[in-house]
Amino acid sequence: MSESLYTAPSLSATSAPPKEKMELSLSRATPILVLVLLSSLASCFAANVTYDRRSLIIDGQRKLFISASIHYPRSVPGMWPGLVQTAKDGGANTIESYVFWNGHEPSQGNYYFGDRYDLVKFVKIIQNAGMYMILRIGPFVAAEWSYGGVPIWLHYVPGTVFRTNNEPFKYHMQKFVTFIVNLMKKEKLFASQGGPIILAQVENEYGYNEQYYGKGAKPYIMWAANMAVSQNTGVPWIMCQQWDAPEYIIDTCNGFYCDQYAPNSPNKPKMWTENWPGWFKTFGARDPHRPPEDVAFSVARFFQKGGCLQNYYMYHGGTNFGRTNGGPFITTSYDYEAPIDEYGLPRFPKWGHLKELHKSIMLCEHALLNSEPTTLSLGPNAEADVYTSSGFCVAFLANIDDKEDKTVQFRNMSYHLPAWSVSILPDCKNVVFNSAKVRSQSSVVDMVPESLIPSASSLDGDLKVLKWEIFTEKPGLWGKEDFSLNGFVDHLNTTKYTTDYLWYTTSINVAENENCLKGGSRPSLLVESKGHGLHAFVNQKLQGSGYGNGTNVPFNFSAPISLKAGKNDIAILSVTVGIQNAGPHYEWVPAGLTNVKIKGLNKGILDISGYKWTYKIGLEGEQLGAPYGMKSVNWVSTTEPPKNQPLTWYKAIVDPPPGNEPVGLDMIHMGKGLAWLNGEPIGIYWPRLVSYENPCVKECNYRGTFKPDKCVTGCGEPSQRWYHVPRSWFKPSGNVLVILEEVGGDPTKVTLSKRKMSTVCSSVGEDYPAIDLETWKPDIDDDSSQDKAPRAHLKCPDSTQISAVNFASFGNPAGSCGSYSLGDCHDPLSKSVVEKACLNRNKCTIELTEGNFSKDLCPGSMRKLAVEAVCR
Repeated sequence: MSESLYTAPSLSATSAPPKEKMELSLSRATPILVLVLLSSLASCFAANVTYDRRSLIIDGQRKLFISASIHYPRSVPGMWPGLVQTAKDGGANTIESYVFWNGHEPSQGNYYFGDRYDLVKFVKIIQNAGMYMILRIGPFVAAEWSYGGVPIWLHYVPGTVFRTNNEPFKYHMQKFVTFIVNLMKKEKLFASQGGPIILAQVENEYGYNEQYYGKGAKPYIMWAANMAVSQNTGVPWIMCQQWDAPEYIIDTCNGFYCDQYAPNSPNKPKMWTENWPGWFKTFGARDPHRPPEDVAFSVARFFQKGGCLQNYYMYHGGTNFGRTNGGPFITTSYDYEAPIDEYGLPRFPKWGHLKELHKSIMLCEHALLNSEPTTLSLGPNAEADVYTSSGFCVAFLANIDDKEDKTVQFRNMSYHLPAWSVSILPDCKNVVFNSAKVRSQSSVVDMVPESLIPSASSLDGDLKVLKWEIFTEKPGLWGKEDFSLNGFVDHLNTTKYTTDYLWYTTSINVAENENCLKGGSRPSLLVESKGHGLHAFVNQKLQGSGYGNGTNVPFNFSAPISLKAGKNDIAILSVTVGIQNAGPHYEWVPAGLTNVKIKGLNKGILDISGYKWTYKIGLEGEQLGAPYGMKSVNWVSTTEPPKNQPLTWYKAIVDPPPGNEPVGLDMIHMGKGLAWLNGEPIGIYWPRLVSYENPCVKECNYRGTFKPDKCVTGCGEPSQRWYHVPRSWFKPSGNVLVILEEVGGDPTKVTLSKRKMSTVCSSVGEDYPAIDLETWKPDIDDDSSQDKAPRAHLKCPDSTQISAVNFASFGNPAGSCGSYSLGDCHDPLSKSVVEKACLNRNKCTIELTEGNFSKDLCPGSMRKLAVEAVCR
């Protein structure tokens, strides 16, 4: 080849087709024999993975890659096959995941690869689906994941400094990377062995922080690169956001847009490891939304400008189960507004719109990868990139103006380009996709509440009511003190994140002549904390709570308190809400109390920061095994559990909700705490209200550069109300639900809600692409077979049908799914046409033809069809 070509070391020259294309007659084989044969066949077909400036090359064949991030510990094994298949159905051919070091090595030298951390099982599911994989070993990952994925024990290995030229850190990093690589090799999971892994990543976004590490930065990154290549995986290695990556490592782009990115060498392909289709969320913050039109625009522009691999971070965000939240203050939901939602359902219209985009791009694969583009100006802020190869002609027409639509001339034909959009022409003639014209259906998804169903063992006699078991924590010292000293300790250095909780306790004496005891104003407790939250108790009674947030972690707390004459016990429970996951020297970020004063006594302000403070790590219930419902806890049975009571454990034995829909725990009537089902950690719950301090939007304009605060909603609402409980965690009966409530709530109003798609909608205009991507093939010389009428498509979930059409209008209807309204132009037969095509069917298609709708309606205007239907 004329281009400089990189060949990964120790590669097999054996070539093979993807496993999904092999046709094996195994109908008479036993299941065990089938597994053995599949495993043997997979290992026989090793792939040669190379690259040049244009693309990855697998067995001599250039390929485009549409990759989908799915983090295995943010879902459960029972969900993995469905998630992978939904990504494949959406047009992805690759799955990407980080490797989570602190999940796999929770204590030094002790490894864990079970349940949600069964990495080998996850990779084999990808392989069995006939897909490729990108394994981002890191092992620092950021990812809004606890401690950036690095085990917290490593911070306490003497002399360790993270992510710099530091021998203890490099020793443990190399040990873990080698462990993972050897595990993948043992299972023959690298492409060079016949497996699905075509790329591996070392480090992660170090370029953002390199300047803060001084002279240790460059030697460290070079060491990491050399260490990775020395593993002899047989596949190329990448570094994301590493602008000074060495020649033998591919540097890649992360961001909302990467069309203008160029790798640091002309010998490397243009790759996008993180395209953010949404954004993460913190407790108390607004909901960020990235419109599907803008996501599609960014992807189309990337491939238009020579990209070869694009990965959605995230394609399925999942859940931060247990205490794996990063941040701090990252919500338990890591939904990310990804194409597959937290519960595993396709998110419409984003999933469907991107599916059409992916099909359109793959129609262009040959020409894109085997020719150089010719760029043509189509006017101000409009351009075409044309690729021609072996009789193929592909064109991308882009309007990057964020306000004005344009009509452009290309090859003697006229094309309408909405503002901030790209049209894809796989034959340089027919538009099969425009990023701003969403043909995919949209939907309304409901959380349908189901009251907790008592298991037979939890019924209170003949009353048929749910029996609760209660355990109440004692504020302050609940056992022998851990230690005492004058002044404060750092919260995280003391707990080492084995728990969220650390008690700071002391006492003061109040004289009988204090004004506050004689009807005067109550004194106030003033606390300064480095984060993240606290609950203040005086004489065993809760006086108030305070928190930081995702923007400002440190906070000041002030609350009036009630004192008595004589000794007063002050107990402050410091609370973490996830821990730092990124940033320069992030392992040194502190938490906990730094200053405590009492204001309003006769002598003014009493500073008690230097008093003798006694410390207790964690809660008694944690030590006794309350999360697992252990009998060692002194549970008290009742049918009327206490309400609005702080530091209370609640336990109930329940049956699962009927059906097979995904389930969420509705905690709108609770305060803040943690929840478990059968010992599995649901995670931190906190329906913290979103303030109106920063405005929310009612409608989002997709046009123009996206930022996380551009399209935000949720003001005045809980930042997270429902908490995913995977179906696989439920037993048929006798499920132990445990809730730890920190500040007070009403457990009798807790419900398990089922996630259902109740409504499907479609809104398609006459000017939308009319080509059916399922059947169309480019033929430059003949377009007589091409469809000319756009179509509206509706599909209900499997096992449900369209039971009613709530709205249908051909003309100029307004609004969006769930809130359509008639315009001043409307075909009165619209609803009957749609009902005839759709009622009592699982899916239907309505063509915007003269046979279905009036041709004389609204002359001179561009009409559209909007439909809303009910699924049951």
